[in-house]
Amino acid sequence: MPSSTYVKACINGVRTPDEHPNLPVSPEQLAAEALAAHQAGAKAVHMHPKTPDGVDSLEPAVVDAAVAAVRRAVPGPPLGVTTGYWALPDAEARLCAVEGWTVLPDFASVNWHEPGAEELAGLLLAKGIGVEAGIFNTEAAASWVGSDIATHCMRVMVELQGDGDIATADDLLAQVMTAGSPAPVLLHGSDESCWPLLEHAGRRDVQTRIGLEDTVRLPDGSSPSGNADLVSAAVQLLSR
Repeated sequence: MPSSTYVKACINGVRTPDEHPNLPVSPEQLAAEALAAHQAGAKAVHMHPKTPDGVDSLEPAVVDAAVAAVRRAVPGPPLGVTTGYWALPDAEARLCAVEGWTVLPDFASVNWHEPGAEELAGLLLAKGIGVEAGIFNTEAAASWVGSDIATHCMRVMVELQGDGDIATADDLLAQVMTAGSPAPVLLHGSDESCWPLLEHAGRRDVQTRIGLEDTVRLPDGSSPSGNADLVSAAVQLLSR
């Protein structure tokens, strides 16, 4: 894999174990999958801390336990978590939850179309946590480009759903790059669009990501044993 290629592992997402038997939920499972993904070539890890029943949570006790476990197992690569609004659908409550985090990740993703995104990003920066801005559509891109936060983000992600295509990706990439932000750009898809957009990220020389959050299938349609298989496949594709 070229030294400039940056693959981040997104090891679980909003999925639950009924979608893949080895999807990590507990802190110990998250730590094991993070280590395996890193050993397979991932340069960073993103995870969704979860309650024991597999539901995403932003509550301090849940986040602190997950971050601590992964850090013990994988002290090297940058570690990030979600701040997804679905996990706590109240802007003020979400701010309070994040304020209560005491075992801090290196970065957190903030979906720019969600309520209170800019305020949340400001809080994360004040706590010394890097901000990944998630851009799902042109409206979110325009809002991010016009915000004071854009120049302070550690990464901006163009994130497309299963029906996303290369033309849409290129339009959003062009839009976010007008911000003049020093933040690296990452492109990824999900499910049906995952592998085509990962390869396109390689062609565009931008960062990308892979993991059970984005797909439960390898490029040939078979099922991976876990995140390491997906990262290995991504590294092979991007090395061509």
